[in-house]
Amino acid sequence: MKQFLFRIAVFNALLFLVTNCSTTKDKKSVVTLSKAGIAEDEEIYIPHIKSERKNYFPETLAENQWVDSIYNQMTFEDKVGQLFMVAAYSNKDSVHTNAIKKLVRDYKIGGVIFFQGGPRRQARLTNQYQSLAKVPLFVGIDAEWGMSMRLDSTFRYPFNMTLGAIKDLKLVEKVGVAMAKESKRMGVHFNFAPVLDINTNPKNPIIGFRSFGENKVSVAEHAIALMNGTQGQGIFATGKHFPGHGDTATDSHYALPVVNASADHIEKIELYPYKRMFDEGLVSVMVAHLNVPSLEPREGYPTSISQPVVTNLLKNEMGFDGLIFTDALNMKGASNFKKPGDIDLEAFIAGNDILLFAENVPLAVDKIRAAFQEGSISENRLAESVKKILRYKFKAGLNRYKPVEEINLYNELNPKSNLSLQYELYENAVTVVKNEAVLPIRNLNQKIAYVKLGEDQNSAFVNTLKKYTDVTEVADVNADSLLVKLANYETVIIGYHKSDKTWWKSYEFTEAELQLIAKISEQKKVILDCFTKPYSLSKISNFEAIEGVIVSYQNTEVAQEVSAELIFGAIESKGKLSVSINDEYKTGHGLTTENLNRLGFSTPENMGMSSEKLHQIEKLAYKAIDGKMAPGMQILVARKGKVIYQKSFGYQAYDGKVKVKNTDLYDVASLTKMVATLPNVMQLYDRKKVNLETTLGEMLPSFQGSNKAGITFKTLLSHYGQLQAWIPFYKATVGADKKPLERYYRKTAVAGFSKRVCDSLYLRDDYQDSIMKQIIDSPLLDKKEYKYSDFTFIILKQYLEKKTGKSLDQLTYENFYQSLGMNNTMYNPLAKFDKSVIAPTEEDTYFRQTIIQGYVHDMEAAMEGGVAGHAGVFSNALDVAKMMQLFLQRGQYGGVSYFSPETFDVFNTCHFCADGNRRGLGFDKPQISGGGPTCGCVSKSSFGHTGFTGTIAWADPETEIVYVFLSNRTYPDSNLPNKLSKENIREDIQKVIQDAVISR
Repeated sequence: MKQFLFRIAVFNALLFLVTNCSTTKDKKSVVTLSKAGIAEDEEIYIPHIKSERKNYFPETLAENQWVDSIYNQMTFEDKVGQLFMVAAYSNKDSVHTNAIKKLVRDYKIGGVIFFQGGPRRQARLTNQYQSLAKVPLFVGIDAEWGMSMRLDSTFRYPFNMTLGAIKDLKLVEKVGVAMAKESKRMGVHFNFAPVLDINTNPKNPIIGFRSFGENKVSVAEHAIALMNGTQGQGIFATGKHFPGHGDTATDSHYALPVVNASADHIEKIELYPYKRMFDEGLVSVMVAHLNVPSLEPREGYPTSISQPVVTNLLKNEMGFDGLIFTDALNMKGASNFKKPGDIDLEAFIAGNDILLFAENVPLAVDKIRAAFQEGSISENRLAESVKKILRYKFKAGLNRYKPVEEINLYNELNPKSNLSLQYELYENAVTVVKNEAVLPIRNLNQKIAYVKLGEDQNSAFVNTLKKYTDVTEVADVNADSLLVKLANYETVIIGYHKSDKTWWKSYEFTEAELQLIAKISEQKKVILDCFTKPYSLSKISNFEAIEGVIVSYQNTEVAQEVSAELIFGAIESKGKLSVSINDEYKTGHGLTTENLNRLGFSTPENMGMSSEKLHQIEKLAYKAIDGKMAPGMQILVARKGKVIYQKSFGYQAYDGKVKVKNTDLYDVASLTKMVATLPNVMQLYDRKKVNLETTLGEMLPSFQGSNKAGITFKTLLSHYGQLQAWIPFYKATVGADKKPLERYYRKTAVAGFSKRVCDSLYLRDDYQDSIMKQIIDSPLLDKKEYKYSDFTFIILKQYLEKKTGKSLDQLTYENFYQSLGMNNTMYNPLAKFDKSVIAPTEEDTYFRQTIIQGYVHDMEAAMEGGVAGHAGVFSNALDVAKMMQLFLQRGQYGGVSYFSPETFDVFNTCHFCADGNRRGLGFDKPQISGGGPTCGCVSKSSFGHTGFTGTIAWADPETEIVYVFLSNRTYPDSNLPNKLSKENIREDIQKVIQDAVISR
């Protein structure tokens, strides 16, 4: 480099002597050098000698023999043709396709670079073009964030600026591997990536998101990781845009950008990634169209056709001997300088090997032929590039070319592993910039609003926020009216959503948006989440009033989902800014937040499970629906704290009118015991208000003197107290016609009749005493054995309410549902939800004489006004899973300790297994032998419960799996045979889930 700089200095001095210094171009496009990356000047990289460089594709004897044999058979035109890689599209008509075929057939071009189109069409064209080629073609593509940069129906990986926020470089390498696999599947040999530009100019109109950042070391390390993944799969990576396009303010597609940096700066900053990449085995480089006066003294001379840059600097000084591509020669940064043909000739003379996107190949061939005949181009110079091209064609396997297989192309380009990787990437990229004790949100007992800014979609973000607590979307075109609407909210989450699809457009806040942020943050606690470049925040002059600032980088659905998880503490923040926002929030800055162990969301593979095997759940779900075992259902699977499967099937009723949604509510029946009564009882036990030997007579004085007074707490909860299973209490309140008797019921709520049983039916208040008296007076079973009884939890409700002075629904909400974010779980849901979102449970013809929808199905629970210890709760699968995760985490959830791990262990113990009783305290447990509630394939430490309406919730500490199945199998007639149970649908689904475990 020092020799090169010396030569440049001498050349400049001579140029000064022979030219008029006043004849300079308009300097309006010259960029003032940004200083963002110069802090890294101190780190000087000393390149390895060539022999010590990593070589992904070492030379072989077979390669030499093949190259020589092909080259020796070539005509001059054959050789020159190899220099061209022309633009090809799979979304254009036959005129375009035929033109490419002519170039392949008649001009023996060396390759094609594909642009817009679709994978199947491109595969078909690749095969057609290759079939016409005398020497197999190179196929290249700009796939910086995967094939989706050019092709529809393919996967979009995060932009480089997003990847630059990730500290775990193994994840970036995984991206390289994934992109290489899709390139290989498409018959592509070159992915023109990674971008090595250091984006030191925030106003850069063309690099921006395409750069890994503004820190030269970080850019180099991320680029090396991506390259390692790519080239490790046998696909060639291309570093671009040499010698550095990061400090420009002009798009070289439209004009020639000026880099007004010194050669010393370029050597220390812009070339740093290239030096390291060369030592790590980079195969090829793309040279940019730039005006860099310190490297090329000829005024306005593009670097892409500059011999001082391409040959002297890149090849000689830096010792790069891989393939050298021009950037696309149709770009105005080059084509404005010289005409087609002339620009190609100049590019080749400068030292480039492959002329990309040549606009007129026949003319360019003529120009090169003429130069060759004149002696401007030697045979050795031609052989140097052509043999190098042939060498890499051999390394790419083109000596034994195989057509691209079109069968199953879409599925193989879009494996499920892509989405799994996407979650990992955003979980590691999303960056917390500022946090004044607002992240994660701990207290769910507050009013939270969401305000949208930006023009792009936000549904994944809002939907995920609402999975944690009630979040209200507030909007108004008038800023003052919006502030009025926000008056009663404590925290406001502002989401700034800019489209990824128009990444080159402005990402900046409008003045009105900036003013709105300022006004809201003056009055409310604010979390500002930006789903775009970090630079967007640079226009905010004062962050003092904003408590929380997050950069999510992109507006993808996964980015939105992950960011919402971070806000509520399902994950911790790990990302670091890839570029600076201002002097306070610089590149590398990023705060760590706490993981509160709330349920998050991911893919099965990320949690060690097979999505393919879990897909078998669908078959069983439809078996149940088609067999009239239930009209619809919700099924959820979580593992290791992440929901990995959540789907709804069928309809609320067999009429097929209302499809089941994940947010719909089901009567969970006896799951109520486990998700309402039991956790409250566990808290009392944890606080030593009761112990295992406390008797029922001690718990409730009304049982003193009864045959049940001596039943212990442990025996009661183990269903081992010889209690009867149940009593059909409602039958005494209906007549022979099975209609409610007037002495017990009223059609409207009046004094003494306030227990609402269903629409227009209210039970007399004092009937509760009659129910409890019947339980107290009921005979015990003759034999002491396990007998499941609803009495246990009817009694426990009485105990809890007397002990605490609060009703069970109030107690459960205050102690659990509110702080757990179980906002879709409650008794008597019609007080909050419309009937249309609640699945019906029965067309009652024996008691209430109506469709039961939004009212508890269990008759005794209905007679308690819908609030009972054994039934009455309505919920959805996600909310039930939150409670199950709380149990799985032994009392800890969302940063709150609800009861001690030791208490959970006591309740999850089978205390009477030796006597053949499988039950824990309140929890059901796997069968000891024969049939039971599970598939027989879960661990003995697992626990859960089933429900009469066709429900189950089960958790296994050994596999860390939570399984929830909710249905309304009782609709329309609960007295019909329970086919859902007889066909073992719930158990078979549980077996599928267990079989889907790949790794522990």
